[in-house]
Amino acid sequence: MSLRSGTEDPERYLFVDRAVVYNPAAQADWTAKRLVWVPSERNGFEAASIREERGDEVVVELAENGKKSIVNKDDIQKMNPPKFSKVEDMAELTCLNEASVLHNLKDRYYSGLIYTYSGLFCVVINPYKNLPIYSENIIEMYRGKKRHEMPPHIYAISESAYRCMLQDREDQSILCTGESGAGKTENTKKVIQYLAHVASSHKGRKDHNIPPESPKPMKLQGELERQLLQANPILESFGNAKTVKNDNSSRFGKFIRVNFDVTGYIVGANIETYLLEKSRAIRQAKDERTFHVFYQLLAGAGEHLKSDLLLEGFNSYRFLSNGNIPIPGQQDKDNFQETMEAMHIMSFSHEEILAMLKVVSSVLQFGNIVFKKERNTDQASMPDNTAAQKLCHLLGMNVMEFTRAILSPRIKVGRDYVQKAQTKEQADFAVEALAKATYERLFRWLVHRINRALDRTKRQGASFIGILDIAGFEIFLLNSFEQLCINYTNEKLQQLFNHTMFILEQEEYQREGIEWSFIDFGLDLQPCIDLIERPANPPGVLALLDEECWFPKATDRTFVEKLTQEQGTHTKFQKPRQLKDKADFCIIHYAGKVDYKADEWLMKNMDPLNDNVATLLHQSTDKFVAELWKDVDRIVGLDQVAGMNETAFGATYKTKKGMFRTVGQLYKESLTKLMATLRNTNPNFVRCIIPNHEKRAGKLEPHLVLDQLRCNGVLEGIRICRQGFPNRIVFQEFRQRYEILTPNAIPKGFMDGKQACERMIQALELDPNLFRIGQSKIFFRTGVLAHLEEERDLKITDIIISFQSVCRGFLARKAFAKKQQQLSALKVLQRNCAAYLKLRHWQWWRLFTKVKPLLQVTRQEEEMQAKDEELIKVKERQLKVENELVDMERKHQQLLEEKNILAEQLQAETELFAEAEEMRARLASRKQELEEILHDLESRVEEEEERNQSMQIEKKKMQSQIQDLEEQLDEEEAARQKLQLDKVTAEAKIKKLEEDIVLLEDQNSKFLKEKKLLEDRIGEATTLLTEEEEKAKNLSKMKNKQEMMMVDLEERLKKEEKTRQELEKAKRKLDAETTDLQDQIVEFQTHVEEMKSQLAKKEDELQTVLSRSDEEAAQKNNALKQVRELQAQLAELQEDLESEKICRSKAEKLKRDLSEELEALKTELEDTLDTTAAQQELRTKREQEVAELKKAIEEETKNHEAQIQEMRQRHGSALEELSEQLEQAKRFKANLEKNKQTLENGNKELVGEVKSLQQTKAESEHKRKKLEAQLQEFMARATEMERTKGDLAERSHKLQAELDNVSVLLEEAEKRNIKLVKDAESVGSQLQDTQELLQEETRQKLNLGSRVRQLEEEKNTLLEQQEEDEEARRNLEKQLQSVQAQLCDTKKKLDEDVGAMECLEEVKRKLQKDVELTAQRLEEKAMAMDKMEKTKTRLQQELEDLMVDLDHQRQIVSNLEKKQKKFDQLLAEEKNISARYAEERDRAEAEAREKETKALSMARALEEALEAKEELERFNKQLRAEMEDLMSSKDDVGKNVHELEKSKRALEQQVEEMRTQLEELEDELQATEDAKLRLEVNMQAMKAQFDRDLQARDEQGDEKKRALVKQVREMEAELEDERKQRSQAVASKKKLEMDLNEVEGQIEAANKGRDEAVKQLRKLQAQMKDYQRELEEARASRDEIFTQSKENEKKLKSLEAEILQLQEDHAASERARRHAELERDELADEISNSASGKTSLLEEKRRLEARITQLEEELEEEQGNMELLSERVRKSTLQVDALNTELAGERSAAQKSESARQQMERQNKELKAKLAELEGAVKSKFKASITALEAKVLQMEEQLEQEAKERGSANKIVRRSEKKLKEVMMQVEDERRHADQYKEQLEKSNSRMKQLKRQLEEAEEEATRANASRRKLQRELDDSIEATEGLTREVNALKSRLRRSTPVSGFSSGRSGRRNLNLDGASVEMSDDDADSRTSDFNDTQVNAE
Repeated sequence: MSLRSGTEDPERYLFVDRAVVYNPAAQADWTAKRLVWVPSERNGFEAASIREERGDEVVVELAENGKKSIVNKDDIQKMNPPKFSKVEDMAELTCLNEASVLHNLKDRYYSGLIYTYSGLFCVVINPYKNLPIYSENIIEMYRGKKRHEMPPHIYAISESAYRCMLQDREDQSILCTGESGAGKTENTKKVIQYLAHVASSHKGRKDHNIPPESPKPMKLQGELERQLLQANPILESFGNAKTVKNDNSSRFGKFIRVNFDVTGYIVGANIETYLLEKSRAIRQAKDERTFHVFYQLLAGAGEHLKSDLLLEGFNSYRFLSNGNIPIPGQQDKDNFQETMEAMHIMSFSHEEILAMLKVVSSVLQFGNIVFKKERNTDQASMPDNTAAQKLCHLLGMNVMEFTRAILSPRIKVGRDYVQKAQTKEQADFAVEALAKATYERLFRWLVHRINRALDRTKRQGASFIGILDIAGFEIFLLNSFEQLCINYTNEKLQQLFNHTMFILEQEEYQREGIEWSFIDFGLDLQPCIDLIERPANPPGVLALLDEECWFPKATDRTFVEKLTQEQGTHTKFQKPRQLKDKADFCIIHYAGKVDYKADEWLMKNMDPLNDNVATLLHQSTDKFVAELWKDVDRIVGLDQVAGMNETAFGATYKTKKGMFRTVGQLYKESLTKLMATLRNTNPNFVRCIIPNHEKRAGKLEPHLVLDQLRCNGVLEGIRICRQGFPNRIVFQEFRQRYEILTPNAIPKGFMDGKQACERMIQALELDPNLFRIGQSKIFFRTGVLAHLEEERDLKITDIIISFQSVCRGFLARKAFAKKQQQLSALKVLQRNCAAYLKLRHWQWWRLFTKVKPLLQVTRQEEEMQAKDEELIKVKERQLKVENELVDMERKHQQLLEEKNILAEQLQAETELFAEAEEMRARLASRKQELEEILHDLESRVEEEEERNQSMQIEKKKMQSQIQDLEEQLDEEEAARQKLQLDKVTAEAKIKKLEEDIVLLEDQNSKFLKEKKLLEDRIGEATTLLTEEEEKAKNLSKMKNKQEMMMVDLEERLKKEEKTRQELEKAKRKLDAETTDLQDQIVEFQTHVEEMKSQLAKKEDELQTVLSRSDEEAAQKNNALKQVRELQAQLAELQEDLESEKICRSKAEKLKRDLSEELEALKTELEDTLDTTAAQQELRTKREQEVAELKKAIEEETKNHEAQIQEMRQRHGSALEELSEQLEQAKRFKANLEKNKQTLENGNKELVGEVKSLQQTKAESEHKRKKLEAQLQEFMARATEMERTKGDLAERSHKLQAELDNVSVLLEEAEKRNIKLVKDAESVGSQLQDTQELLQEETRQKLNLGSRVRQLEEEKNTLLEQQEEDEEARRNLEKQLQSVQAQLCDTKKKLDEDVGAMECLEEVKRKLQKDVELTAQRLEEKAMAMDKMEKTKTRLQQELEDLMVDLDHQRQIVSNLEKKQKKFDQLLAEEKNISARYAEERDRAEAEAREKETKALSMARALEEALEAKEELERFNKQLRAEMEDLMSSKDDVGKNVHELEKSKRALEQQVEEMRTQLEELEDELQATEDAKLRLEVNMQAMKAQFDRDLQARDEQGDEKKRALVKQVREMEAELEDERKQRSQAVASKKKLEMDLNEVEGQIEAANKGRDEAVKQLRKLQAQMKDYQRELEEARASRDEIFTQSKENEKKLKSLEAEILQLQEDHAASERARRHAELERDELADEISNSASGKTSLLEEKRRLEARITQLEEELEEEQGNMELLSERVRKSTLQVDALNTELAGERSAAQKSESARQQMERQNKELKAKLAELEGAVKSKFKASITALEAKVLQMEEQLEQEAKERGSANKIVRRSEKKLKEVMMQVEDERRHADQYKEQLEKSNSRMKQLKRQLEEAEEEATRANASRRKLQRELDDSIEATEGLTREVNALKSRLRRSTPVSGFSSGRSGRRNLNLDGASVEMSDDDADSRTSDFNDTQVNAE
């Protein structure tokens, strides 16, 4: 499912495409080809098909390239059926082997599925890219789902842990392990993110302790989750660093405990850390950084903070070894700000942050302290103390005391304290140790502070989930103490896994009642754990290390020796293989052998400090520093020094007050606590894996992954699975799925599932060892279900084929029937058409067609009646339904009320239950804590007892060692005494020999006299000279051979020089290629930078345009608001003016009326006063009355004006109040409009998002349904491949056993190889010794030769005396016979030696072959280690990239949270405003009701006034009648004037009284009119105000509506603009994608170039290897030549000695021959003289001649034998003892021969001298040639070294180029990530738009509700207005009645115009005509009276 926004579908990275998996072609291919897995060097394992089997070997054809190869049967691994490809749980695989596991992981990884289950494990492979599977939608998808219902994910693990915690009330743990860069930290973050989202306390929940009205809890809720998420950046800045492998590597392990309450909400958290790599704070490797906080502080601190913390540049600190190394894609300045924000969120105070940064700066200042060595002494001094001053200022110490404590600390010696001067090395060590300890204590304090912030003591946690993020198994070339601790931890964790797996399997089998021999696999790891942690009998590694820390003068060597002594026979312990090996010992862990180097282990374990400086820090003036160093008593100090050792910085360290705890002890205790907590939890295992070392997405290196699977224990878990019955299936499912294979086995009717399955298995005839039947399931061995699936597939195919045939027949028959019906229908149609064509022109037919429709008209009335009846029935039904509906609603309300009551009861019960659960949890936690304390105490007691026992055992061992040493000393003393005795005897022998020499010299002096006789024989010696010259020629031939050898060597030298030149050419080519690549990289970088700048510019332009549009919209809204406000004010002012004008006009009218009445009265008074004096009196009275009236009028006017002023004042105050209210309303309106705009924007976004989400949801549901259907199908087929499991299981068991045997044989062979290598080395050393002995023997031979010469001279003397003594001759003959016997013996021995030498040569060849094999294996292992290191570096870089992405995501999350808070505030304001509007509406309704009551009261008052008026009118009528009677009586009787005057006066008095009464009535009427006017004015004003308010509200509503419509339109316009922009963005994005594709193409081209370069590099490397091999061969040949030359020299020397001997023998024989000839001649003479002795002399002559010939033959044989020996001596390397014995025999034989030949060697002295001269010349020549050869060889070696150096530089250049290429690739990947981030931001903005649109719709709904309420008010107002209008009509009607019924009174004639009577709200108007008629009537009465 692809989203519209262009983002990737998250389901693609979660769900498997089962259409590809269930491919029938793949299934058929698998079954046909018999596919298997074959080992491969490149891919780990390759797919192949079996072609032929040849005994133990199999001919296989590879599936990839079709090549055939022969593979051993044991190396082949079975392949799973295609049904199991990309399986989510690898435990379900029918063939559980390494190849299948690797193939499944590889297929899933290449499909984008990084999570896979493996039994209890969740295996995670780092994707090296951002995947869209961690959003809130995905969290909601996994929320509340079980593990098997959803695909593998870290959220599924988190959800299962969370649900198990809630349901089972059991604590959970999630263990994340893996190599650096595998993604452990990222997965822990995802777990915390999931738990914070699912179990956050601020979602729909209120705290029980805090009332809901208070605003504080709403602020606190949600803060805990934020703090939990923000704790990670702080720990990363202080505990993470850049390494070669990872840019953000965690240098510590952590265990995060998240606490939950009973209801499942987060109530707190706790973090525990392990093994901080504090040494990184003082020293870093090349291209690595120290902890991030140092760089963040130096880059992000401001000037003021830098001055406070005394900060400097990066390069001015010694502890920053590599200066400032930037991290790609990250800015230390921004990271510093994020860290500070996180600290503020964690509620760190400013003082705490400043104190922490001071400590960080002080750690850097420690490194700048420089010590120097004084000239005459070793004492250290501090020449410059500026750094010390800065340090002491930051830490609050005294500088003098600090320098004194560093340079000459006080150390306790006995009972006294002594100041000891420190050397430079000791001072440097002390400063570095203090820096490390300070940073470690700061880190511990920081973790404690975070825990304090995350701890919520108000709420008790019922259970917790622990997340363990710790380094995985580490195997380096040389491993140290830290790696031992990490591997020890992983051994314990693997044991926990094995134990939990064993427990689960055991519980499953016990539950099902299966017979199975239970094996606790956790015990397999116990020997290795005992080797590390065992306290005694024998002690383990940590115990021995702690023990060595206690002993004085103990070193790392003594620790290793003791360890080998104690644990040398342990099965998991191995000694180093060779003496030259760098490792000290080897431990066999479950993941492999690990070599450990024990350098500085004692120092690391003790962690010593300078206690003088520690006390100063404890007494610091800075409270923070003093708190960090509060545990000074527990440190290891410099006092109590025993046996100072210079190698260990002059001191050993002891404990203080018994508080000394080593690092190993502390780590062991923390690990035991951790394991105790983990054992009390239900563990969930997550294993993180690095796919490659290049940090490339989509690449997986098989060997690397296999090594990690072994180290992570995944393969160990699979091994455990194989032992049992991994495949299990429920009875019903088994019957449903496989009943097709046994159709007649189960009878019809009901049968129990177990019985049915037993019958099915009997029918299937399965081996009973392959299955077990439980209570609810059947358990199978591996491979059985695959076999059953195959048989089921075959059966189903047969059934489907038959079914298809039946279906096709049915469909064909149906189609045929349909066609037959169509044919019959066509015939009917044709017949009807023919009939119509016949009838259409027939007139009667036309008439019939016209009349037929009219026949229906008569029936319309009947139809109408039927319809009416139906209508009546429907109405009745409707009434019934409405009545029923009313009843149902009433019942529904009753049920709802009952439901609410029950819900309240349930809530009360749940609260009580929660309180009880909390109490139980508290008690359980308390019990657990007490049990842990008790266990700790017991373990301590046991450890102390074990220590005591181990100490006693070691004491005994030491005593036995001392005894052994004493015995050895005694033996050595006895041997020395023997040697002294031998020396004394040898000296005595030497003295005897010297005496013999003196005697021989005397004899020599005698022999000199006889020299003259030998001068005659010089001629004979010349012949001997010729022979010697021939020998010299032979030597020259040997010399020529040597020169030929030299020429060959020179030719080889030339070849090597040529190869070196070719290498240089290749190097130049590589340099050119690297420069080209660098240029391409620079171009790519510039292009990328340009793209980034363009993007930034576009973003800036977008932001400016948006800000301008927002500003313009705001200005427009403000202007519109101002215009509306001004218009409203103008309207109000105009209305006020009009009302004032109306009031003035009314007042002026009244004034005119009064003035006219006054003038009329004046004229009437003047007329009457002219007649009589009485009239004058009346006039005076009237004038008085007029004056009084004027006064009254003036008073009335004054009162009226006062009332008008009061009204104006009231009106003004009311106007002011209204204006203030209006201003307030306008302000509220402005705020509302602003909020509304924001809400509308948000609503629009939300609407869009909702639509997209609905679409995606619909699509996802559609797909989900499809997938569910597919899943059902696949689950139906899931067991197909289980059939082959049985066969495969048996074969796998056999293979397992054979593999174990082979591994045992291999180990034995390796041991034999090691022994043979050692024997070869010992033989070589013995050979060297024998060669030295041979050289010594040659020297002795030369000495003996000299002595032989002397003896020859003696022999000559004896020969001369032969004539005198014949007995001497007989002695000589006897000696010759003995020599012959000895020579025969030597020949026999030589023959035996030759046979032995040949045997030794064969053994030597075998050993050489074995040595070559071992060398090849070593090279392969070295290559593998190099690959491992590369992968580690790449994974570290990937981890750093992931950390960068995580920081970006955190920023986005924080921004979203801020927006959410703002939105919540806006909602609250909207609700307040709506509440105010509701209150105003209520007030308006109340005012309307008050006005209605007032109107009713005024109507009543008006009625009373009308009644009074009617009574007055009646009285007036009576008076008129009396006046008329009086006038008539006057006409009849009135003659007397006086009487008339009297009566007149009486009448006038009555009239005056009446007038007064009328005036009073008129005053009352005027008052009532005034009141009426006032009421009308007030009523009109109120009405106007109400109308204005209504109009204003209407206008406001309309304006709001218009504004809303405008805003909607604007939003729509903005939406369109945004769509346009989005389309433009999409277009630009497409362009960018095109550019990216182009760049990717270029990158691919570059990659291809790089690959070609890599290939060329590989070729060159291969060539280099060949050259190296040739060089090695040349070196070997050179070494052979060397050895040959040495052997030749030795042979030459031996040959020279032999030649000398032979020459001497030859000379002796020649002399004897000549002497015999002389004797013969003499005897012939004597015969001539004496014939008697002739015969005897002849016989003696014959004997001598025969003897001479025999001697010559023996000499020749000896020469041949010696030549053979010289040829065979080259091959002889062994048999030294035999040679020594033979040499002793030869010595004795030589001595005998020399004694026998002493008389025969006198004659050859001169010849020997000449021969010696010749030999010296030959030797000098040979020596010169040998020296020349050696010089040439040295030159060759120098050239080779130069070539090696050049090759190393070329390799360095190549590595640099590769690094640069990797950096470019990383930049490109970063850009991709940024693009993905932009996409995510777009998605989030779209979601935000949708939310805002939703809010807009809600606001519109509220507006419609307000409009409806306003309309109700308007209706009510209209009703009130209609009521008032009805009242006014009634008043008018009353007025008209009054006008009609009332006669005109005389006193009202002076008034004209209209009058308004104000009678409590009702108005009565009098017309001018009525007033005129009344005045005329009054005048008539007056005239009549006169």
